[in-house]
Amino acid sequence: MSVQSVERALDVLEALAEHGGEAGLSEIAARTGLPYGTIHRLLQTLLSRGYVRQESDRRYALGGGLVRLGGIAESMVGVWAQPYLTKMVELSGETANLAVLEGDFVVYVAQVPSPRRLRMFAEVGRRVLPHSTAVGKVLLAGRPAAEALAVFERTGMPRRTPNTITELPAMQAELEVVSSRGYALDLGEEELGVHCLAVPVRDGSRVVAAMSVSGPAERIDALDRDELAAGMREIASQFGDELGPIAD
Repeated sequence: MSVQSVERALDVLEALAEHGGEAGLSEIAARTGLPYGTIHRLLQTLLSRGYVRQESDRRYALGGGLVRLGGIAESMVGVWAQPYLTKMVELSGETANLAVLEGDFVVYVAQVPSPRRLRMFAEVGRRVLPHSTAVGKVLLAGRPAAEALAVFERTGMPRRTPNTITELPAMQAELEVVSSRGYALDLGEEELGVHCLAVPVRDGSRVVAAMSVSGPAERIDALDRDELAAGMREIASQFGDELGPIAD
């Protein structure tokens, strides 16, 4: 049994998120279908709790109160991901990672290391730009093209290695391939000698996270990519099913 006022408050927060974190009353109304008076009352409550703030131009934006909740939720997601990442390690023999998109950056939120002596590490909490990583490509391939373009324009797509894709047309083509193929590759684009394969984690139709395996280039290249990706997608789908009810 749902509580209508809670559902409506969540609708308002989701409307703000879908407009890039900031929107006016008319935009919120168009997204939610709620009357202006109802939206205004909900916003006043959210303002008083710090979950929304009002800008100088009278538009509304997501507030700092969500950061605290988001940090706690992110740490919990990392805990829930551990058994699924372990399955990916067993499948590939390589280190498995979970990453999410925060603003213009990819953040690694969980990892299970490979049992091999020579293995890759992406420090939990590390923030990287998305264009040079397989997880970043998966995350942005799941967003509207205009949103991905805006991220690349803001970050500038700096070159990390000679293999990094730094031209926008090439990256747009890469994301189209990722979207149709169902997985992304990082072939020494973030760090020379390290290759990575990533798949999306979905909550319904939305891509909410990315799971990857990474290791020395020669070991990753020796694996059957399509077979590995198929197995990883199945594991990611299982995780998405568990994550789905709380992903918002």
